Amino acid sequence: MLPDLAPWRASRDFRRLWYAGLISNFGSFLTFVALPVQLKDLTGSAAAVGAIGAVELVPLLVFGLYGGALADAWDKRKLIVWTEAGQGLLSVALLLNALLPHPAVWPLYVVAALSSALVSVQRPALDSLWPRIVAHDHLPAAASLNSFRWTVGGVAGPALAGVVVAYAGLGWAYGADLLTFAVSVVLVVRIAASPASHEAAKPSLKAIAEGARYAWGRKELLGTYAVDLAAMFLAMPLALLPFLADELDADWSLGLMYASVPLGALLVSLVSGWTARIHRHGRMVVLAAALWGLAIAAAGTMSNVWLVLLFLTVAGGCDMVSGIFRGIMWNQTIPDELRGRLAGIELLSYSVGPTVGQVRSGGFAAWWGVRTSVWSGGVLCAGAVGLLALCLPKLMTYDARTDRHAAQVRDQRAAAQV
Repeated sequence: MLPDLAPWRASRDFRRLWYAGLISNFGSFLTFVALPVQLKDLTGSAAAVGAIGAVELVPLLVFGLYGGALADAWDKRKLIVWTEAGQGLLSVALLLNALLPHPAVWPLYVVAALSSALVSVQRPALDSLWPRIVAHDHLPAAASLNSFRWTVGGVAGPALAGVVVAYAGLGWAYGADLLTFAVSVVLVVRIAASPASHEAAKPSLKAIAEGARYAWGRKELLGTYAVDLAAMFLAMPLALLPFLADELDADWSLGLMYASVPLGALLVSLVSGWTARIHRHGRMVVLAAALWGLAIAAAGTMSNVWLVLLFLTVAGGCDMVSGIFRGIMWNQTIPDELRGRLAGIELLSYSVGPTVGQVRSGGFAAWWGVRTSVWSGGVLCAGAVGLLALCLPKLMTYDARTDRHAAQVRDQRAAAQV
């Protein structure tokens, strides 16, 4: 049941990249809480907080796809370093704005949009780098360890952010985020270069279209994208948590609410050894996504804050199970020369949903109330996931032991090591 540490022991670059991600994620979660809280304080509007998703959407769509093409054509390490440094500069802007006597609203949206662009360029490079620095047989374990890394920051960052914002101020949260980016850059610079594969196409619309055609032809991959997009679009209530805490008369619980979803993910990561023995990954993606929706629906109906926290934690665990098996399918079946472009499509699947979902949840809350927005989104999520499972049978029948794409990637990795 315990996590498999084989990738950690075998690869020094994996360890360095893991530490860099842990540190920068911790700081990013501080800002993840501080930014909507600051918008709520400045505007008092759920729709204004939800609009963060709207300003992040266009950069995400444009740079997610192009960032995937860049990851295939350029040195992945350099892309990660420069985008990480850019995120640090955005933290400086947030810090300076927070220190003004009367902070402005518009810089928050500008920074959110620019941050979305940088993340969209970085994530395909990062996601396509892991399979290069980890042995093929260690990829399931690496997926679990990466999930654990993310959840540690996701639990500690929001929980601490709630305290820091309430008692020290927004400036301290943004300043800590800046420091974590600086440390992360130092660590990533020390990993080995990762130049483009000789088969990789140069960044272009044609190259992006080639990746899209490959994804469309792989219905089991298409299913993972569609399921995650539906789950995040319909049942991602994070923009509403400051307002939900107000309705429950529990302002003190806001940091815990933000930490509950990552806490559930962390608990699953701690006992993730079992995931290496599962071969029908598509079924697990569907089941976990449906349970995520039902747990979010339950959280929206509760009037006791502790039950809300409990169901948010359960939801986080379900989301982690889905994420682990999506990652295994992606990393074990996509050829190296297409990995960046497919990582760009993956970025859209797990980022566009939450981004647009903030707008959906904020709009629903403005019309029908905060709690109705939360529980109705969860119910719609469970229904949508069930419908997708019926429409995409290849997702349900996928088996890593017999899938020809998984066999091809295994052979490709084995040939590269000879």
